[in-house]
Amino acid sequence: MSSVMNRDFGTIVVGVGGIGSAACYWAARAGERVLGLEQFNLRHSNGASQDHSRIIRLAQFEEPYATLAPGAYRAWHDVETESGIQLVLKTGGLIIEDVTARAGLDTGDRNIAGYVRAFRDHGVDFELLTADEVMARWPQYTLRGDEMAIFQRESGLVDAAKGVAVHVALARSRGAVIKEDNPVRALRSSPRGVEVVTDDETYLARRVITAADGWTNEILPPEATPLPYVVTQEQVTYYATQNLADFAPKRFPVFMWHGEDNFYGFPVYGEVATKLGQHLGGHHVTARSRSFVVDPVRIERQRNFLAERIPGFLGPELYTKTCLYTIPPDNNFVLGPLKSDPRICVFIGAGHAYKFASLMGKVLTDLALKGTTSQDITGLEPGRPALTDPGFSAHYHR
Repeated sequence: MSSVMNRDFGTIVVGVGGIGSAACYWAARAGERVLGLEQFNLRHSNGASQDHSRIIRLAQFEEPYATLAPGAYRAWHDVETESGIQLVLKTGGLIIEDVTARAGLDTGDRNIAGYVRAFRDHGVDFELLTADEVMARWPQYTLRGDEMAIFQRESGLVDAAKGVAVHVALARSRGAVIKEDNPVRALRSSPRGVEVVTDDETYLARRVITAADGWTNEILPPEATPLPYVVTQEQVTYYATQNLADFAPKRFPVFMWHGEDNFYGFPVYGEVATKLGQHLGGHHVTARSRSFVVDPVRIERQRNFLAERIPGFLGPELYTKTCLYTIPPDNNFVLGPLKSDPRICVFIGAGHAYKFASLMGKVLTDLALKGTTSQDITGLEPGRPALTDPGFSAHYHR
């Protein structure tokens, strides 16, 4: 049996993926005695923080993400400065909207007009481009002529797996204890603190941060109301293109395609291959039931899209890998303390959180230690109507 001192911590973080590793780092940086508990190994592929790259962008069409986006860059910069390791690669970013294909769809503000409005509200420089201007500048594209596009030069990618590893290393350098292959079975509220139950030990924390995404409801205290969310199994494919120079990061920006289906893509990075995924294209699963089996329908859908729109991007399929989205009914993060026990702060990423990972770790630390944050997180609270009103109708804009 370990000593009481080794079982008592100021902050315990449950889940040491993208968000949890960041919370471990920022809490340790704040002087906390930190324990991070990860149910798998630290390089696992079971959740949402694996792989080489995620898009990072100022291009946000809604609040509070448009307000949070600059802080996300600053947080990553702080981590890069302390570690000496580059995590963000700015390639510039294109958002291309197939106006004809989206006619009649409920896109909300997730369209060129919505991005332009947000850019102007926040003073972000951007270029509005026609299809011909896109093809003149990036001849890799084959467009029909009725598309509209935005280019924003600060967009790029953040290295997901490397970001987790750097946060963990920096947290450990500041005294944090990180334990992998150590699943949390339950959280129990007690007058002395929050008990964190694992197979081998019960720890005591003054405060707990959960970054468990699709596993969140499994560990919440029994008095907490389960959070409504669905889990989907998504996938990305790497293509061993022979056109390496055309798709190098300096010549081909990250992109998002808004059409009948929504795709996102990366230049050659991490592998000697390009990478494409479909946003919200996956089947409903649970964190426990997901199969890791690749969906051939989506593979064919992606290949058809690329053959028509970016043919040189294609090549032999290097591999396809799956990941999980955990999506609340309004497709927004869940961020903040539980009403049943404010000593427990929760985070769920809604399938679009990694770009904000370091900042979210910092915000969670602020909320856990001080009960407040300087960042605008309006509308992300666990007690919002989308999560508490049984009649709320789930919606995910196309």
